[in-house]
Amino acid sequence: MSRIWPFRQIGLKVLSVALALLLWLVVSGEETVERGLRVPLELLQVPASLEQTGEAPATVDVRVRGASGALSRVAAGDVVAVLDLHSASVGRRLFPLTPDQVRAPFGVEVLQVMPSAVAMTFEASTSRKLPVVPAVDGKPAPGYVVGAMTADPPSAEVIGPEGAVNRAAEVLAGPVSVAGARDRVEDTVILGLLDPSLRLKTIRSARVTVQIVPAPLERMLRGRPVHLRGVAAALQAEAEPAMVAVSLRGSREALARVGGDEIVAYIDLEGIGAGQYSLTVHVEGARDVGVMRIDPPVVQVRMTSAKR
Repeated sequence: MSRIWPFRQIGLKVLSVALALLLWLVVSGEETVERGLRVPLELLQVPASLEQTGEAPATVDVRVRGASGALSRVAAGDVVAVLDLHSASVGRRLFPLTPDQVRAPFGVEVLQVMPSAVAMTFEASTSRKLPVVPAVDGKPAPGYVVGAMTADPPSAEVIGPEGAVNRAAEVLAGPVSVAGARDRVEDTVILGLLDPSLRLKTIRSARVTVQIVPAPLERMLRGRPVHLRGVAAALQAEAEPAMVAVSLRGSREALARVGGDEIVAYIDLEGIGAGQYSLTVHVEGARDVGVMRIDPPVVQVRMTSAKR
């Protein structure tokens, strides 16, 4: 059995006692003060089956006490409030926040936390596949239009609060530039969601293909008389100008089938009395083709008493 020598390394022991005494004298000589701090709030152990809705406070205010030197050395992040959410459930919940839930350095005492409780709302977490909707930017070359647009993959899985997931209708794809295009355009674009409470499960991008096709042809019919309909028996009407030009758009076959007499420009004067009016010209008879322009679109109509 070895013997213990109390005076072994006596110099080191004396030095340790002296340093401890010096430290005690320094600390005991400092003034004890209180200070208010704004500190970050950390959320821990949120159940995987839940989604937080709304915004939780990012910071809280605390009241601390300690030696003036110790408090002066407290840096950002040294004091942190921690909220354990392992017991959270669906609905609006109130979680107490006490000084015991604040981490602080040695020598710093937490006296108070404000607010003393944090309200948070949770919904069940769910997921759903939504279609990816492509978009374009710019216009194709003259004489061409945007045709069919497809995305690969055509859908993406979205995760978030149940209510927000059920309201969502689509996943947005970044626009593909078709400026000046005369042929098919392909590009890889970023996917995103309008609702910040939602997120994509895995897919973050998609390959979008935009078909650029020749625009339908146009045909101009000039000198179409403006028919004045619904003129009261005691009135007579006169249009200025009396003729307009009608521009039609459609496929070559559809435009070829349109006879000049089928396209009728007219103004309905039913219930209009004597006077001078600026009235819109309408067109009928344009089957399988679209009316693009009427020139001029508005004419002056003069309504006067009929001569006997």
